[in-house]
Amino acid sequence: MKRIVLAVLAVLASPAAFADASTWNLDPAHSQATFAVRHLAISTVRGEFRTIGGKLLFDEADPAKSKVDVVIDVNSIDTREPKRDAHLKSPDFFDAANHPTMTFKSTRIEKAGDGYKITGDLTIRGNTKPVTLDVDEFTSPIKDPMGAMRRAVHASGKINRKDYGLAWSKVVEAGPVVADEVKMEISSEFVQAPASPVGQAKAEDQAATTGEKKDAKKK
Repeated sequence: MKRIVLAVLAVLASPAAFADASTWNLDPAHSQATFAVRHLAISTVRGEFRTIGGKLLFDEADPAKSKVDVVIDVNSIDTREPKRDAHLKSPDFFDAANHPTMTFKSTRIEKAGDGYKITGDLTIRGNTKPVTLDVDEFTSPIKDPMGAMRRAVHASGKINRKDYGLAWSKVVEAGPVVADEVKMEISSEFVQAPASPVGQAKAEDQAATTGEKKDAKKK
């Protein structure tokens, strides 16, 4: 799973495309990917994916130029019922043996009131469809006790599971055993990555050049 996450994020982190963006790595210990779906049309079953990774490339000057990429391990699904989890991993739903991860890659970020709307490609079970998530929380960066900069992002949305090949269905007197609509939430915390050696050297060169110019003016 770690190799898959690293491979995806390596593609995302193109220095040419995001030269002015700061890099933020998702902290899995303080992040959650949860979902909720109606059962028998009378109650709601909730669950989460315990293994999640990702990266945010954020442009402070123009958030619309930012990009986010999330990778979720399907085999980490947890609904507090082992038999149900096994069924969800089976070919009836996620087919985790053949499609062990789901991904979200943003294609557009727009300001919406006090928050943002993030549109991107969601891939589940090899099926990719566009989806728009509402971001109602995007905090300013703060420094943690270890001196690292952190920020939090909360996004939510909904999908039709059958659009992604999760087509298993049974109908009883009360209605469908599992509803088609699935609500999802991602509560994530990101840690700013250290500046790359290349970027740091460039910044130092720029600072040195500026200093030289100031010294020349004084003379």
